[in-house]
Amino acid sequence: MSLMEQKEKLVTGKGYEVQVHPQSKRLFHIEMKPGVVARFFEQVRRKNISVQRLEYTPYERHMVAGYLLQEAGTDLQDVVRSILHDRQTGGFTIGVQGESADLDEFVIFSTALAHLAGLPNHDAMSNKFYARFSVKDTDESDSYLRQAYRLFTLHTDGTFVDEPTDWLLMMKMQEEHARGGESRLLHLDDWQELEHFASHPLASHEFTYKAPPSKNVSQEIKRTTFFQQQNKPCICFIDQFVHSETIEQAEYLKDLSASMENDQSVIELTLPVGDLVMLNNLFWLHGRAPFEKDPLLHRELLRQRGRFSR
Repeated sequence: MSLMEQKEKLVTGKGYEVQVHPQSKRLFHIEMKPGVVARFFEQVRRKNISVQRLEYTPYERHMVAGYLLQEAGTDLQDVVRSILHDRQTGGFTIGVQGESADLDEFVIFSTALAHLAGLPNHDAMSNKFYARFSVKDTDESDSYLRQAYRLFTLHTDGTFVDEPTDWLLMMKMQEEHARGGESRLLHLDDWQELEHFASHPLASHEFTYKAPPSKNVSQEIKRTTFFQQQNKPCICFIDQFVHSETIEQAEYLKDLSASMENDQSVIELTLPVGDLVMLNNLFWLHGRAPFEKDPLLHRELLRQRGRFSR
């Protein structure tokens, strides 16, 4: 029985409690019990774990995951994986709960969570296993990622790289003078017109994906928009980097994107500073609402994405 099916009697572990997320029946929130996150950071400090050590010594990333399990209970890893694999949910939020304001410790906390799920991919944009980036009032980037005042359309990650991207982690590191900019999420099974687009003749067409220069990826990738996993449709799509070859293909892609953006099931998730959201990237789409104009706007985010440990 999945966690979603037994949500009336949710899991309570040694150092955590799983709750239904107040903003969506599809998501959970994992609340650490008092003292757990503080003791995790104490271990990290005592063992002199730095972000540089995580970057230079890959096995240290699993070590910090182990420190988190020591404090929260070893079954937390099973819970994280169970939620992410469960088609009925596939996502959760969790945070540092005010136990640190150190941005390096935010990176370490997110790294521990990522390594409970699997292995992060190399992020070519930052040339690390994670990426940190800012959204501010002015920007000269070549994608919507950093452009604050326009809709960042719903998409999946990893469309233009030749490696599995099963899950995605996004953490809010800093935020000032921000109004709007909510994370927009859509679970594939809640999309009203899923069947129409997933059964379309172009659903299995291999489109070409090319990344802009800022992504530091020069290869071209061929991907179908829809594919099956455990007899359920999954999706791979981002409007910015997919290339059509005909008017018919362009109309299909444009209509697909517009349909998702206007679907009544889109969630606008409020994520506090120090919290992160993890999602199954195969059946959750994500984007960002526009911010309200403010010359002092600043938000910093962290991203990790990767494959499940088999």
